[in-house]
Amino acid sequence: MEVTAVATQGGYGSSDWVTGYVLMFSDGGRNWKQYRREESISGFPGNTNADSVVHYRLEPPFEARFLRFLPVAWNPKGRIGMRIEVYGCAYRSEVVNFDGKSSLIYTLNQKSASPTKDVISLKFKTGQTDGILLHREGRNGKHITLELVKGRLVLSLNSGRASLPPADARVSLTLGSLLDDQHWHAVLLELLDTHVSLTVDRHAQLFQAKGEPRSLDLDDEISFGGMPGHGKSVAFPHKNFHGCFENLYYNGVDIIDLSKKREPQILVMGNVSYSCSDPQIVPVTFLSSSSYLALPGTAGEDRVSVAFQFRTWDRAGLLLTSQLKHGSGALLLLLDDGKLKLSLSQPGYPARDVTAGAGLSDGQWHSVSLSLKGSHLSVVVDGEVASVAHSLRGRIDSGDTYYLGGCPESVSGSGCGGPLGHFQGCLRLISIGDKAVDPIAVQQGALGSFRDLQIDTCGLTDRCLPSYCEHGGECSQSWDTFSCDCAHTGYTGATCHSSLYEQSCEALKHRGDSSGLYYIDSDGSGPLDPALVHCNMTDTTWTSVQHNGSHLVKVKSSDGDSPRPVVFKYTASMDQLQAIIDRADHCQQELTFHCKKSRLSPRRDGTPVSWWVGRTNETHTYWGGSQPDAQRCACGLQGNCLDSRYYCNCDADQNEWTSDTVVLSRKEHLPVTQVVMGDTGRPRSEAAYVLGPLLCWGDNSFWNSASFNTETSYLHFPTFRGEFSADVSFFFKTTASSGVFVENLGITDFIRLELHAPSEVTFSFDVGNGRCEVTVRSPAPFNDDRWHYVRAERNVKEASLQVDRLPAETQAAPANGHARLQPNSQLFVGGTATKQRGFLGCIRSLRLNGLALDLEERARMTPGVEPGCPGHCSSYGHLCRNGGRCRERHRGIACDCAFSAYDGPFCENEISAYFGSGSSIIYNFQEHHNHTFGKNSSSLAALFHEDLTLTGEMATLSFRTTGAPSLLLYVSSFYEEYLSVILAPNGSLQIRYKLDRHQEPDVFNFGFKNLADGQFHQVEIHREAAAVSVEVNQNARRQVRLSSGTEFNAVKSLTLGTILEPPGAEPDPDTLRAGARGFTGCLSAVRFGPAAPLKAALRPGGPAPVTVTVRGHVAAAARVIAVVIFISLCITAIGIRIYQQRWLYQKNETNIPKHGDNAETALKTELTLRSTVSESQKEYFF
Repeated sequence: MEVTAVATQGGYGSSDWVTGYVLMFSDGGRNWKQYRREESISGFPGNTNADSVVHYRLEPPFEARFLRFLPVAWNPKGRIGMRIEVYGCAYRSEVVNFDGKSSLIYTLNQKSASPTKDVISLKFKTGQTDGILLHREGRNGKHITLELVKGRLVLSLNSGRASLPPADARVSLTLGSLLDDQHWHAVLLELLDTHVSLTVDRHAQLFQAKGEPRSLDLDDEISFGGMPGHGKSVAFPHKNFHGCFENLYYNGVDIIDLSKKREPQILVMGNVSYSCSDPQIVPVTFLSSSSYLALPGTAGEDRVSVAFQFRTWDRAGLLLTSQLKHGSGALLLLLDDGKLKLSLSQPGYPARDVTAGAGLSDGQWHSVSLSLKGSHLSVVVDGEVASVAHSLRGRIDSGDTYYLGGCPESVSGSGCGGPLGHFQGCLRLISIGDKAVDPIAVQQGALGSFRDLQIDTCGLTDRCLPSYCEHGGECSQSWDTFSCDCAHTGYTGATCHSSLYEQSCEALKHRGDSSGLYYIDSDGSGPLDPALVHCNMTDTTWTSVQHNGSHLVKVKSSDGDSPRPVVFKYTASMDQLQAIIDRADHCQQELTFHCKKSRLSPRRDGTPVSWWVGRTNETHTYWGGSQPDAQRCACGLQGNCLDSRYYCNCDADQNEWTSDTVVLSRKEHLPVTQVVMGDTGRPRSEAAYVLGPLLCWGDNSFWNSASFNTETSYLHFPTFRGEFSADVSFFFKTTASSGVFVENLGITDFIRLELHAPSEVTFSFDVGNGRCEVTVRSPAPFNDDRWHYVRAERNVKEASLQVDRLPAETQAAPANGHARLQPNSQLFVGGTATKQRGFLGCIRSLRLNGLALDLEERARMTPGVEPGCPGHCSSYGHLCRNGGRCRERHRGIACDCAFSAYDGPFCENEISAYFGSGSSIIYNFQEHHNHTFGKNSSSLAALFHEDLTLTGEMATLSFRTTGAPSLLLYVSSFYEEYLSVILAPNGSLQIRYKLDRHQEPDVFNFGFKNLADGQFHQVEIHREAAAVSVEVNQNARRQVRLSSGTEFNAVKSLTLGTILEPPGAEPDPDTLRAGARGFTGCLSAVRFGPAAPLKAALRPGGPAPVTVTVRGHVAAAARVIAVVIFISLCITAIGIRIYQQRWLYQKNETNIPKHGDNAETALKTELTLRSTVSESQKEYFF
């Protein structure tokens, strides 16, 4: 019958009831199988009293003739008591039995020979690991085959298309596991053109074979159970099926019924019967580390002979041990690293070991036979013999007990209680001394003894089916758990769920990363793989995706034929590109046309002559800067085309080369996948074009935020779907001490993230195993009104919580517990369904399983919640370095480098200059005739205004030179005071302060070493009144005190390089000598207080209108170390680009015409791209 439900009660009027039980079923009463409500749930909760009825509907139902209820727990104050009711319905069964040499051949009639859809359904039962279930052939090698291979179903298809590579023409699909367990397994195979669906039991898989529709047209014969003779197109060394089919249907036709009636459409090959008998093989399951089976042997024999079959997932464990009689030794058989090891120890002799087999922990049945007789020791594994002759010493007396799988606690000795542990798996066909062991007799107590065994069943389960390892992670397993190998996947975690990469260049930038090549994962833990892009970290963060056509493509028709379009292949898939584009605020692609008597716009009759194809293969005839189908180039809209009668320069049809450069910026149409220039068939008509990379900026989810102003306010979204793996990530900031961030409820299940206390973030959930809670505690409070990052993940293996960079907290999932999270309410963000413990503050960049939620859109229509959230500098202001000031933006921050000696998005790009002989830069703080500042004074000058006096200052510079003496820095005043930093003739550093014109200067010699050695050096001077601190190369420090004064009055100018005419009074002779010689070499990061003279000279147009004079040859150049790093990055990037180009061109070489050296072009393209990384790496000459 088909069993659909069960119900239990306790014993009537008693204290006897069962609180938990296991349900098993069988066809013949010998080979039993355990029913599982979920993949990880093996038992049923029972009763809590004697009278109430506990009812379970079985999903899915099953078919059986025998049921077994095994109590596992009961009322401790009573005994086992059960009243049972089983619900079900009649089940019709047509069976056929194949003996491994037989088959059925069904000939389709003309109407059904080529149906629109093929549907084949059946159930099968077998104890064999291999065998063909069905096979159908066609011409040119076409075939479809469904067969068992090592207990798994393999579907093989060959479209037979010569136009496809062999690897594409042949495809295979594997599904199921442990299908040789002598239990019924349901199969459903559906074929519609090239679309294939295979379902085995509850597991389904879909795929599409390559080729055109109906490319799998096959002959009108299909064979079941094997192949008659040899296939016409495929050599099949595989076995025919040995076992039973039940209810075999082809497109609704009952094949078994036709076979029984000897209908002419069915040809019976070999010995086929219509009943299914169960083999009398009784397996035994070793359930735990305390399991063992003790069997008696015949003591005192001069030989030992043991044989059995086993299957397991464990790589190590004790299979057999026995103590020989009269002290003649001990026998030990065990699994070690998936290999079988037989060890014999005899007193006075070293142990003899025999190793056999490999990979025996694969879940398949393996046969073992061992023999000790005379001087010969041998072991046979799966028919392969491993033996050691003349290895035995003295007489062998067999023991009286053999322990299989483990030992009782009371037994010690060789192999018992060892470090390898007990065996967990299944044994069958056990024989001791050539006598078969009957496990039923063991079960009934008539033979041997045992503990914690299941007899009549093999309880081995495949924990990798279905595989919970995501993103291509490899699943491996043991008896009670599984693990995922995430190497080379780009993901991490217990199930390879979490991406190793940030989701955008914007996120990388605000992590502090510089420009370069990066992998980004736009959908996080979603199905898309990471994509390799170039991130250009300027004030606007650009994401660049290259393609294989960055070279100039020439177009010239031959014999009037239309030119073949170029198909552009990107370094990211179309799905990855769409994710990048959808996430960006703006995307664009530059397309430059070069034309000679070649037009872009349609002919007079409207026929297009040039067009481009977008992401979804739609054709577009509009060009950049215009609306779709406007058919105007940018010059046509701006009114500056070469010929005002036309809207594109190329449409002037001139007999000389001209060009149109357009920028395509409609996100829904990008990227460009093809470009066609069709007007090249006329005499002397030529055309060429260059398509730039896809460029995108912005991240519309990274800054997407909402402000929650009341504890009762919240946002709601659809139910969160994350049954077996779920991750939630977001940023928050608050001043409140507690509040719920996210909550989703079910009938009993729930998931919640909350600020539980000022220093505690808690992740809690329930999937049916009771409340699980993971908490991260911080030494500093989280309610500091700064952004904090939270990421919580829950999967079938564990739950984890990460907050900022604090150590992650994890909690393992219970073994054999519920695994499916089933919420059914709306998802609440910033509050709860009860409107209690709501969150006060801001949440942004909320993602669930990689999918971003638009908080701002929902906040616009929700009372008590506002879109956006100000105040990013408190969290990201540290990214503005070297004196840069953080400025708030609506979405993010900007670093104001006006008062820094550096520039770049984070004020970390040094502004460097090379000084030639006799060159100088003079930075004037104020004019000589104006000792006071008027209303129009600059803000920078105003910094020096207070009584025209500096009581302290900070001066920094970096340099590289081989010349000495040299002047590094000279600052003068209107009062004949000055500061000079020089290199003495011996290359040592000297600093001279004259803060009183009536006294001699203070001279300080810092003999750290010769600094004119061509190496890069950094100097930092900090003065507070008379105390001066000097630091060289960030480690050598000296402190001195001034005697000439404590105030630097009326600062006038700063000079770098040669002093041609000393401003004011002449300095001391050493400074004058160094100033006359000047400085030859590189200076960078020069700063005196808020003044940055190099930046003012090389980056004019800053906020402070000061006067800068440049004399001689001064060239902006990157710091030597930065240049070395830059060159190294370029070499790495070039290598990656050349590899990408080779891959892309090999994949698409039939579509791309060859124009020059593509690798060289790729190299030039990468260098061009790299040249935009930093403005400081450009060179200017004065």
